[in-house]
Amino acid sequence: MKRNIVIATVAAAALIGGGTATAFAVGGDDDSAANRSSVQLKDHDRGDDDGKDDDRDDAAENTAEAKAAKVTAADAIKAALADTKGTAVSAELDDEDGGLVWDVDLLNGKTWHSVEVDAGTGKVLGSWTEKDDDGDDAADAARVNSALKGATVGAADAAKAGADKGTVTSVDLDDDGTATAWNVETTGAKGAESEYDVDLKTGKVTADHSDDHADHDDQDDNDTDGSDD
Repeated sequence: MKRNIVIATVAAAALIGGGTATAFAVGGDDDSAANRSSVQLKDHDRGDDDGKDDDRDDAAENTAEAKAAKVTAADAIKAALADTKGTAVSAELDDEDGGLVWDVDLLNGKTWHSVEVDAGTGKVLGSWTEKDDDGDDAADAARVNSALKGATVGAADAAKAGADKGTVTSVDLDDDGTATAWNVETTGAKGAESEYDVDLKTGKVTADHSDDHADHDDQDDNDTDGSDD
């Protein structure tokens, strides 16, 4: 359940008079952390975005990112937990303007944290307390804590299980109030993406075909629309 983030670090700046200034940071991920990543992808590394074949461009980008990352999802989660106390809820390999990082979300009680980990070295580049832009932090936290109650398989365990299927690029708690699994995204040798569910209690890995069903429904809708013309 990757969350839309608004990071609000309230500044008490005294620019005149020698005080210490703390900058406002409002938005999503911190670009400065990505800029410090040891893995900087160039446009040609990620494939040419010529607009003619989006699937091809996406596959090339997925392949480049997966190959460039030297740190696994499981290791990134481990590094984040060593830096910030909490329970890992998600981890995503993220290319921010060329800087490759693992963005790991942690939950400690009712407080959300975002930790960015260098995808090349495993070094923590930054960590922030998060605030959800819809103001539902407490409700989100309660839902996640309820889903993880009694779970024996954590995000890092799910990442390790998914690694048997391909290079893991994302681990996320299934975005459902009655979540029973981790959703793991992998990238194959040719950039093809696959999704798997890892059971929270048993660790059993099964293919996730929910997107296939959605694509099929979209195709049915398009066919229906076309027949009405």
